Amino acid sequence: MEKLIQTIIVPLVDYPENINISKDEQDSSITFNIDVHEEDIGRIIGKKGRMIKAIRTIVSGSMNEYGKKVFVEVN
Repeated sequence: MEKLIQTIIVPLVDYPENINISKDEQDSSITFNIDVHEEDIGRIIGKKGRMIKAIRTIVSGSMNEYGKKVFVEVN
């Protein structure tokens, strides 16, 4: 799943070498933390949060088979 997230966000950022994606799995949820260069945070979030919402929708849809809530956070 980290590979999918990276594939989505690499074209959006100016500093792809600074992308770090970590996964924190709990009993009922999975959280993906995306760390990017500070100048790229706005590009990942997008205008009115549309980009991060789209990323969350894609990731949640592909993780639906696991039956866990999925969260995507940008740091």
